[in-house]
Amino acid sequence: MNRTLPGVLKIQFPDAQTSPVVFDSPHSGTEYPDDFGYAAPEQLVRLGEDTFVHELFAAVPGHGAVLLEALFPRTYIDPNRTVSDMDPDLLSETWPGELAPGVKTEAGIGLIWRIAQPGVPMYDRKLTVAEVEARIDGYHQPYQQALTEAANRVRERFGAVWHVNCHSMPAVSDERSPEGPGHRRPDFCIGDRDGTTCDGEFTELVVETLRGLGYQTTVNDPYKGVELVRMIGDPANSRHSLQIEINRGLHINEATKDKTSGFAPLQADLGTLAAVICDYARGKVNG
Repeated sequence: MNRTLPGVLKIQFPDAQTSPVVFDSPHSGTEYPDDFGYAAPEQLVRLGEDTFVHELFAAVPGHGAVLLEALFPRTYIDPNRTVSDMDPDLLSETWPGELAPGVKTEAGIGLIWRIAQPGVPMYDRKLTVAEVEARIDGYHQPYQQALTEAANRVRERFGAVWHVNCHSMPAVSDERSPEGPGHRRPDFCIGDRDGTTCDGEFTELVVETLRGLGYQTTVNDPYKGVELVRMIGDPANSRHSLQIEINRGLHINEATKDKTSGFAPLQADLGTLAAVICDYARGKVNG
């Protein structure tokens, strides 16, 4: 069963929810709103996409878990940021609420992206408070609410929930990256915010499964996880959340956004990973 909010999100529910797991892909959206109004070249704007990540996890509902995906691009507004993580210099007016720009905003990729790529501004104008509020109300909040509600329903039904936040990363870092420019990335990076958002056993399960499939996998290096894993993860209350970053070089041509020959085998391996996670979580609650 699917539920779609046009242009905003799609949720795929399993025919029978047999596993207490929710997967989400907040950055793979490719439906660009008409009012985006970016000035940067489209090819550079699209480099922000986690293109096809939701497709890589297409097997998830078949294993009895939920799959949520954003349909809008993260460069328009990023559901993996707090509302306060915004650059006031982007605005033509004073923001009516509190702002707390963080390191992502300082790098130009906060709630509303200031740059498409280093040295290339996203806009040739300032944004009004009204248009930013419309993005928050129409896209950002509905996505975060859908994820929260899905996780809460699973937690209420099973007594626990495991959340997997799915992303992709450029094969080589740039100036905005935590490790600085020019570093080749591992195949996968698993982030649990230094062990604060899930039980270490869950992180170890994912890491060892991926390594067993032949992938170079790191933990919290270079990415630890941002708002969505922080928002859902509370292991003391049986809410376990981690982030998966996939090296884009494994499955797409980063310049053209086309799938490569590596897409199908990676999709199959991530289907295996989804099965392992769902079986693990099912075993935990059925105990």
